[in-house]
Amino acid sequence: MDRVAVRGLRATGHHGVFAHEREEGQVFVVDVELGVDTRAAAADDDLALTVHYGEVAEEVVAVVTGEPVDLIETLAQRIADQCLTHRAVQEVEVVVHKPDAPITVPFDDVTLTIKRSR
Repeated sequence: MDRVAVRGLRATGHHGVFAHEREEGQVFVVDVELGVDTRAAAADDDLALTVHYGEVAEEVVAVVTGEPVDLIETLAQRIADQCLTHRAVQEVEVVVHKPDAPITVPFDDVTLTIKRSR
C-alpha cells in the first residue's frame, strides 16, 4: 500500500469538555496518512485513479471547524470516516494534535493517533 500524507493542517475548532474550550475555541493540528494503491494512477497519469489530497485537506479542516465534540477521540474518528469516503483510500492514519490542551503543567503537545481501514 502506498502512502499519501498531508501533515500540519491547522484549524480552529470548539472541541473539548470544558465550557471555555467550547466558547473560545483553539487551534487543532491534524496529520493524515492515506493508504492508496497508486499504480493505476501512475500508469495512466490520471488524478481520478488516486486521491485528491487537496480535497482531503479541505474536508479535514471542515470537520475540525464543524460540529463541536467533547473528545479528540471523536474528532479523530470523524476525520478518519471522512477520509475513507474516498474510493481510492483503503486505510487512514489520523493524528490529532491539541497543543493548547488545558493541562496545568508545561508540555509540548497532546496527540491522539488512530488507524482505520475498510
